[in-house]
Amino acid sequence: MVKADTLDKIRRPLEFVSRDDFSKMDAVAGLERSVSAWVGELEASGPPQPVRSALEDLRGALRGFDALGFDEKRARVETALRVLDHIERGWAQTPSKGRRSGRQGAGNRRTRPDRAQSFLTDTIQAVRGVGPRRAETLARLGIQTIGDALFFLPRKYVDRSRLQPISALQVGRAETFLASVLGGRVAFIGRGRRIYEVTLGDSTGVVTCIWFAFRTAYLKERYQPGKRFLLSGVVRSNPRRGGRLEVHHPEVEEAEGEGSGGESIRMGRETLHTGRIVPFYPAMEGLNQRSFRSFMKRVVDDFSGRVVDVIPKEIVERRGLGSLPEAIRGVHFPPEGADVESLNSGRSPWHRRLIFDELFCLQTGLALRKDRRKRRRRRLSYRLEGPLTSRFLRDLPFALTEAQHRILGEIGGDLLSPSPMNRLLQGDVGSGKTVVAAWAALAAIQSGHQAVIMAPTEILAEQHADRVRLWTDPLEVQSALLTGRIKGKARAKLLEGAAEGSISLIVGTHALIQQDVRFRSLGLAVVDEQHRFGVMQRSALRGKGGEPDVLVMTATPIPRSLALTLYGDLDFSVLDEMPPGRMPVETLVYVGEAEADAWRLLQRELAAGGRAYFVLPLVEETEKSDLKAAVETAERLRRQFHPLPVGLLHGRMKGEEKEAVMRRFREGGVRLLVTTTVIEVGVDVPDATVMWVEHADRYGLAQLHQLRGRVGRGPEKSYCVLRASPPLTGEAEARLAVMAETSDGFQIADRDLEIRGPGEMFGIRQAGAPELRLTRLLRHTGLLGQAREDAFHLVGRDPALSAP
Repeated sequence: MVKADTLDKIRRPLEFVSRDDFSKMDAVAGLERSVSAWVGELEASGPPQPVRSALEDLRGALRGFDALGFDEKRARVETALRVLDHIERGWAQTPSKGRRSGRQGAGNRRTRPDRAQSFLTDTIQAVRGVGPRRAETLARLGIQTIGDALFFLPRKYVDRSRLQPISALQVGRAETFLASVLGGRVAFIGRGRRIYEVTLGDSTGVVTCIWFAFRTAYLKERYQPGKRFLLSGVVRSNPRRGGRLEVHHPEVEEAEGEGSGGESIRMGRETLHTGRIVPFYPAMEGLNQRSFRSFMKRVVDDFSGRVVDVIPKEIVERRGLGSLPEAIRGVHFPPEGADVESLNSGRSPWHRRLIFDELFCLQTGLALRKDRRKRRRRRLSYRLEGPLTSRFLRDLPFALTEAQHRILGEIGGDLLSPSPMNRLLQGDVGSGKTVVAAWAALAAIQSGHQAVIMAPTEILAEQHADRVRLWTDPLEVQSALLTGRIKGKARAKLLEGAAEGSISLIVGTHALIQQDVRFRSLGLAVVDEQHRFGVMQRSALRGKGGEPDVLVMTATPIPRSLALTLYGDLDFSVLDEMPPGRMPVETLVYVGEAEADAWRLLQRELAAGGRAYFVLPLVEETEKSDLKAAVETAERLRRQFHPLPVGLLHGRMKGEEKEAVMRRFREGGVRLLVTTTVIEVGVDVPDATVMWVEHADRYGLAQLHQLRGRVGRGPEKSYCVLRASPPLTGEAEARLAVMAETSDGFQIADRDLEIRGPGEMFGIRQAGAPELRLTRLLRHTGLLGQAREDAFHLVGRDPALSAP
């Protein structure tokens, strides 16, 4: 304990001195005397010989410290911190008496990447110059380990490598120049305010640099006449001083050697803050760019070379990727001649390497998961040709599309394969996914198994159950509906039928995954609107049957790049064809008050026997919102459209009330339904011809597309009215423009990805999926394809990953 306390006593003043680029250098006196005394305490504790030698080096680093100049003091403190790190590591690695240390015991396994890279999980305080307080600040940026720091990338780059002679400096531009100090002084600018002015010049002119916050002794010591510096900053013209050129609080690096003006020069040490392409990191209170950049330089210099490349060498060479340590160094501190535009767009060779690593590791994980699933052997057998599937297809009142026939073939192939099915079915609103799911369920049932269809809402589950009964009752297939509202004896009877197998098909909500729900032989699990269910919920449903075949469906089209990233372990089917006879929905956008013709359109459709949705985002008015309430709007529309019946549906109503309102709407007892987005998914009323969305600017593209999909499901022409309130954001304008331009769900999904980015596509995060910290799918689709190809090929050749 004495050892740890004493080391901390030494570290604290050294870290204090080094803060803010050593601006507090003259605030500490007697550093040599104090450190020497503490080193004596450590020497008295009997350290091992390597540590004893390092302690002497530490004492020598600060010998004569108070008499040194600023630059020499700075170099001595940096040396002392490095030696202190060495001392702490040396003590930590010392074997305890009677046994080998854990670190020594691991020595024979140094070649293993997981062992070699264990330093990546070391606390950030292992970096020299980082104490507990600085570690707390870094943690707010998400930097808690050395690995976090190495992969915390700059947000932009500024080229400060092009030197200008002072005569060529342009007012209003950020410029970089080399100049010699001509003099410095404290000046007063009124009301007792002080500034520090340093006049610098080259052979072409003079410029004044100004500091408003400063410590006189520090600046006077540093900017002595004759010293030469590289400086960067925005050039200003001061009209009160005859238009003299000024730069306020410039970035400064000391230079040495020959040269003047824009000539090439020789630097005393590598520059960080000017005279090069300079990285800028995400801002954080308590950390300025200069000190954070210095911190990152220490991390990169000390640790990047120890990072082990985990991608097989042949892939690195074939893709022309370069080494991983080189990529880390290049992305943080680009070398001379690097292209700034490619750096800022994330397309530099170093960005490309890091992004490929991220995608390759993700795709390898997906490939391993898919490989494990493919290697499992099914316990169920199926026959696709039979009385249920044949009669079902024969009795349908419509013909299947070519796309539906194609997907039936894909699902059939899965059911006959030796491995369980795990397929994602994407299909636009109204493309006929439910028919496909029903066929698959009947194939399972005629093979002696049971099937379930799980929907995210009671309304959608009830609708699926009603439709399924129309198809299954003539086939004498026993089906049932299970939701949270079904309780008591009715629920007990249903569970008994599921357990003994007399009920072959159950449609339900989350109630299906309750612990007391059992099946005799669950063959197929269909999950509708799968992005609304968590991974654990889907896994719980899969667990009900040991290893059932799984078909997950979504009516929210997913761009291929995003689908390959999130769901790359699933097989894909895409319903890309709409049933014949569907008329496109005409979309009308109004900003401000709705035009009179929109109200006339609504009146005309209702008068002709049609039905309409009127969607609002809230149930009742709140003090914090100016959105119209569905309750109040329903009353207004009842007066406006009297005597036409107006209904109200929202999420706070009881299940029985919702069901009664929807039944009246389907049957025509309600002609205009005022509702919230509870009807967003799956509601099917063919006679509905108008979808009116108030405050449409508050919805995402996927949600608007789902709402529009509630109409146009019958033979009559349908309309979607999107009404928004000014002023609109640029993003809201873009969304409404997309809705007016196209009804193709996949085009809309691509535009949604462009406008909002992948993180907001669904408003959810798939559990277990790693965050893509570097990848931008729109920019890096090509890299995604390469990484996926290489990862799946690697796992196919070596499923155990024994070779890399």
